[in-house]
Amino acid sequence: MRDFVFIGIVVVLVVAIILATYQGSVDLGLYASYILMVLAAGAAIVLPLMNIVQSPGQLKKGLIALVAIVVLFGISYALTGSEVTADLAAKGITESTVKMVGAGLTMFYLVAGIAIIGLIISEIKNAFK
Repeated sequence: MRDFVFIGIVVVLVVAIILATYQGSVDLGLYASYILMVLAAGAAIVLPLMNIVQSPGQLKKGLIALVAIVVLFGISYALTGSEVTADLAAKGITESTVKMVGAGLTMFYLVAGIAIIGLIISEIKNAFK
């Protein structure tokens, strides 16, 4: 029952955003968007906590995944250079900014590569079953 109430609230807010957009009332659409964003952020925080309480064994898997992400970011940060060109320096971009952006891009490439390799391995395994 609780799920239906939550879904109903979200549907009403989405309809309000759509109607506000067509009628030219930007304020109502913005306020509804803010409410939806707060609901999504709250759900992103509360639902995993509820899951941990219901099945504490899953916490171990989540912590392993979190440690893996931190290790990948550490590898990405270590691989990234921090050279600042004159053009970037003129715009006020520092070495730490360049290093963090580079680390984020490198991490994206690593995770995308791991995902693609995982897909290929999965397909090969399924082909031989």
